[in-house]
Amino acid sequence: MNIVRFPADKFFVIAGPCVVEDDELMYRVGDHLARLAEHIPGGVMFKASFDKANRSNVGAFRGPGLDEGLAALDRVRTRTGLPIITDVHEAGQCAAAAQVADVLQIPAFLCRQTDLLEAAGATGKPVNVKKGQWMHPEGMAGAVAKVRAAGHGMRAEEVAVTERGTFFGYGDLVVDMRSFTRLRHACRSAVIFDGTHSVQQPGRGEGGSSGGLREMIPALVFAACAAGADGLFVETHPDPAHAPSDGANMIPLDQLDALLKRAVDIWAGAGSVRT
Repeated sequence: MNIVRFPADKFFVIAGPCVVEDDELMYRVGDHLARLAEHIPGGVMFKASFDKANRSNVGAFRGPGLDEGLAALDRVRTRTGLPIITDVHEAGQCAAAAQVADVLQIPAFLCRQTDLLEAAGATGKPVNVKKGQWMHPEGMAGAVAKVRAAGHGMRAEEVAVTERGTFFGYGDLVVDMRSFTRLRHACRSAVIFDGTHSVQQPGRGEGGSSGGLREMIPALVFAACAAGADGLFVETHPDPAHAPSDGANMIPLDQLDALLKRAVDIWAGAGSVRT
C-alpha cells in the first residue's frame, strides 16, 4: 500500500540509502523495500537524498544533484511503486522536487528556515520536518505551523515531525523517550523516530567524518515504538561499510526485515501510549 499521508493508526516506515547512488544499488534497495512493505501495516516510503548539503567534510560525496537525482528517484518510483521522500535544502528546490517526490523532507539543521518550510508547504505535498538537534519538542510547533499556513490548511496527516535525538555536547545524541508524546501534543501531527541518525556521532568518524553506533539502533527503535512513535525512519544499505554517506549508522539491508517486523509487534502492543 502506497503512503501519501502519515497515518496515525497504521505503523509506517521511511527507509532507503542516505544518498542517491547508481541505479543498480537503488533498485536493489527499492525492490527489497517493496517486498517488505507487504508486512508493514502503513507501508514503506523510499528515501534517498539527491544532495547531502550538510556533510562534515568539504570533499565528501554529496550526491548527483537536483536534476540527475530526481530522475533516479523517479525511476525507483516507477519500478517499485513505492512513494518517494527526499530532502530539500533550499526554497528553490521544492517545486522541482515535488514533481517527483510524494513527500518532501526538511533536514534537522534547517527546521527553522521559514522560506524553506513555507516553500515546501506551498507545493501541496506532505512534509516531514526533522526536529533540530538543539530543539525541545514544543519548539517544533512553530515549524509545523509555517508549513501548514503555506499549505492553506493542510490536514494533520499531511505533516509529520521526526525525532532524531538531542545534542548535549561532545558529538553524541540522546533520545528522550518522552519526546514522542510531547511532539504529538505540541504539533498535532504524526511523530516519527529516526533510528539511524539518532546513533550518529557527527565529526567523530575517520578523517573527521561522522561516526555512529550501529549496534544501538535496535534498542532505540524498539524503545521508541513502545514509547509512542507512529512510524520509523531508518537508512539502510547492502554494504554500509562502503556507503558513500553515513555508513556507520546505517542498518545492513539483510538485517532490516527482522528489525522492522519486531518493531511492528512492539508498536501494536503499545497502542494505548499513542492515545
